[in-house]
Amino acid sequence: MAGRYDRNPFDEDDVNPFAGGSVPPASNSRMPPLPHEPAGFYNDRGATVDIPLDSSKDLKQKEKELQSKEAGLNKRERELKRREEAAARAGIVIDNKNWPPFMPIIHHDISNDIPIHLQRMQYLAFCSLLGLTLCLFWNIIATTAAWIKGGGVIIWLLAIIYFISGVPGAYVLWYRPLYNAMRTESALKFGWFFLLYLIHIVFCVWSAVSPPFPFKGKSFAGFLPAIDIIGSNVIVGIFYFVGFGLFCLESLLSIVVIQQVYMYFRGSGKAAEMRQEATRGAMRSAF
Repeated sequence: MAGRYDRNPFDEDDVNPFAGGSVPPASNSRMPPLPHEPAGFYNDRGATVDIPLDSSKDLKQKEKELQSKEAGLNKRERELKRREEAAARAGIVIDNKNWPPFMPIIHHDISNDIPIHLQRMQYLAFCSLLGLTLCLFWNIIATTAAWIKGGGVIIWLLAIIYFISGVPGAYVLWYRPLYNAMRTESALKFGWFFLLYLIHIVFCVWSAVSPPFPFKGKSFAGFLPAIDIIGSNVIVGIFYFVGFGLFCLESLLSIVVIQQVYMYFRGSGKAAEMRQEATRGAMRSAF
């Protein structure tokens, strides 16, 4: 019967661990001590980093090199400025080529080079140059049609010559002088323009009529060749009549241009200035 009254293992002992005033240390609860951290492990502000710095000698050498480069650039700038001033005093204008945009071969900038009150006249003159280009190009087309219909290759070759000589010739002889005259308002350059532009107008009127002399036969698409051709070939005759109309329009536009330029020339006092300059030039030549 003794087994019935054995001690229950789940019964709690009536033991107060704080009764003795101290806690008995457990035999297996002691842990090994942590290793000591090195000094400054959590505070590395005292650590030094070795950064290679240039010596004062190297800094002075680089400073001298920069100063020498700056002096060279300043010298070049002063030289360029001196040359530009000398060119301006000599009347030499250095222009950048910007026209036509796809293959720049000349300088042409009316909006920036020409005074605003003269730009309209310059644009009209530019339209006259483009109109002459169109007339001579159409003349090649008309003579090509005539050549195909048995007109002979000579008139086509002459039309090519008229184009490759007429367009650059017009630019050099009268358009560029007017451009420079508008740009500098030089009276003598205006006089050169008037002389050569009158020849241009005579050429356009002559081409519109196209008499058989002094040019070869039907090498110009004008009125008389168109009358002669349309009886035998209507299509080629129409080409020639179109050329006649283009030359007529170019002649009228040229007359408007020279009229407006002459009105400005007289109204601005350039005529009197040109006479004075011509007189001074004649006196210098005499002495």
